[in-house]
Amino acid sequence: MHASSDILPVEVVVGKSDRSRVFPAGASRVGLAAGCAALIGLLGYLDYLTGYEQSLLLFYLVPIALATWFGGLVFGLMFSVLSVAVWVTSDLVAGIPTVGAWNLVMALAAYVVFAVLLSKLRAVLGDLENRVRERTKALRREIAERQRLDREIAEVADRERRRLGQDLHDSLCQHLTGTALTAQTLREKLAARSAPEIGEADKVVRYIEEGIDLSRNLARGFFSPELEAEGLTFALQSLAENTSERFQIACEFESDGVVPVPDSAVATQLYRIAQEAVMNAIKHANAESVHICLIKSDDSLTLTVSDDGIGLPEKLPQLEGLGMRLMSHGAAFIGAEFHARRNPHGGTIVTCRVGVTNEAGSHSYE
Repeated sequence: MHASSDILPVEVVVGKSDRSRVFPAGASRVGLAAGCAALIGLLGYLDYLTGYEQSLLLFYLVPIALATWFGGLVFGLMFSVLSVAVWVTSDLVAGIPTVGAWNLVMALAAYVVFAVLLSKLRAVLGDLENRVRERTKALRREIAERQRLDREIAEVADRERRRLGQDLHDSLCQHLTGTALTAQTLREKLAARSAPEIGEADKVVRYIEEGIDLSRNLARGFFSPELEAEGLTFALQSLAENTSERFQIACEFESDGVVPVPDSAVATQLYRIAQEAVMNAIKHANAESVHICLIKSDDSLTLTVSDDGIGLPEKLPQLEGLGMRLMSHGAAFIGAEFHARRNPHGGTIVTCRVGVTNEAGSHSYE
């Protein structure tokens, strides 16, 4: 599946040492120590200028926080001690008579508690980053596995569909054809004897021939047309013609000329969506006319199927029908946008929009 929902990568350094994890890019332990020391020195000088009456103890938390966050707990404790020493020195130089031991112990204890709590927070955030990284990797693996399974399911479904169509054509149609010939022979024998049952024989022959037509049409629906390159345009045109002939309704196809779709998976799913939308319009909406439209713009390819039937209910049921789920799943398989809504003028409009294929061969979905 072309993935529609992208997961933003989490930028976490993996497989490196703790030093590379906690330091910013381009920084080093020496550079961090020099920066924090310079900041503490600047705060000490400002503390000296303001005098011992105005303490700047709170501002020393800035270099301590930087040292703890990027250098670890030990680094933070070292600069906690340095901050207390610079604070005491600046006050003594500024003329403070004495510094109480209690003040020193309380200031250092506050810095230590702050460094420990900040270190714990950093550890929790680091663990959270690792969990997010692991979860992201797991989600990517799950998405890749789901895409692989979707491709296998689509291949198996298409193969089984072809097999059923081939069995219907080769077995049931042939059996009904032989039955029709036998019934026709019986009818001719009854006609030769001028038997009164000839009318019933004509009915039997007609019913069998109608069964043959129904079986052939059913078998034709199981086969996927050749959808390489420009095949989708001709397949949709053929779908419209066969629908008009089979169900005796007005089914038209419109496109901007021959629309190339190099990706056969995209072309096949678009054809299946159109086929399912047409059948829903006939069987469930009692439509008398159906319009199929395929338009290509610079960056997208849009398939639209509209009808004049009874339309969808104002409030869709919680459990959608099988046809709607099949169309929605087919659109999701190719990474397309799918919408089914009521037509303001009556009926239903089914729209499937998929990004065009670029030169590199990948789809640009919106």
